[in-house]
Amino acid sequence: MAISDKMRETEDGMERPTAVGDAEAMKAEAAERSPMRSGLHGRLDAIRATRTGRLTLKIVIGAIGGVLVVAGLIMVPFPGPGWAVVFAGLAVLALEFHWAHRLLEFGKRTLSAWMAWLGRQNWFVKATVILVAAATATAIVYFGVKLSFGIDLVTEAQKLLIR
Repeated sequence: MAISDKMRETEDGMERPTAVGDAEAMKAEAAERSPMRSGLHGRLDAIRATRTGRLTLKIVIGAIGGVLVVAGLIMVPFPGPGWAVVFAGLAVLALEFHWAHRLLEFGKRTLSAWMAWLGRQNWFVKATVILVAAATATAIVYFGVKLSFGIDLVTEAQKLLIR
């Protein structure tokens, strides 16, 4: 019997060809059974397969995630998506760094617990939280503009209303 005519019985009882010419079929079959991930994580795993790729990926993800976290922390005191950008930066960092994954999970748990606590409160507490948040954001914008640009927004608003 020639090599190309040999058949191999597998654990599922099916006979599979073992010929050299059938190598592509065997590769395709192995790929189907492979636990390899697809999508983004599959691509990241492929990059991590080499030492250079692993180091490059760590540097790139660290830089992108770090920039997002720092930009988000700068935006936190101002109205806008500051905390969302911080969490997005942590999510990027969590792709490569275990400490970032743990910090992201802690932040999610804390935010969820705080939202659950706020949801259990009566309307007066909810209104107070909203008013305090709005007053804080207003004060930050007012003093930020006054200290940065030397413009007093209250005086400017009075000038516009008097006209």
